Amino acid sequence: MKDIRQKLIDLFKHGYCTPQIARLAKKLKQPSTTLHYNIKQLEKQGAIRSYKAVFDYKKIGEGHCTFIFINLSDGDYGDPEKVAAELAKDPRVESVDVVTGEHELIVKLRTKDIDEYYETIKAWVQKYKFRQTNSISSLKQVKAEFVEME
Repeated sequence: MKDIRQKLIDLFKHGYCTPQIARLAKKLKQPSTTLHYNIKQLEKQGAIRSYKAVFDYKKIGEGHCTFIFINLSDGDYGDPEKVAAELAKDPRVESVDVVTGEHELIVKLRTKDIDEYYETIKAWVQKYKFRQTNSISSLKQVKAEFVEME
């Protein structure tokens, strides 16, 4: 049988997941038509933006998770959304937030290992001329996307 796991993982990361209506109906003891209607209403209102799989990242080769706190250069300080949008294009970036406080951006980066992280941050510092970065590596994820990890 053909191995398309990586293609599936890539699609799941980009929202190609759907709710399991029958499973939800059983859990909530409601007809599936009621669930379908309510889900469609939430989607129309923009309350649900996407459906996403919750991964065991070690098992898909992205086990190193780092939170990077970024201070922008003087030239980019006034437009953090521009740098955030550029960083968000990197498929290894799980999230980018413009924040208040000591830093302008927080990036959640998933890489295979510490070496890939190092090469990534080195390239970003050279490209974007960050004034400063501070990183925190996750040792173990206990909860993700509101799902408790076992």
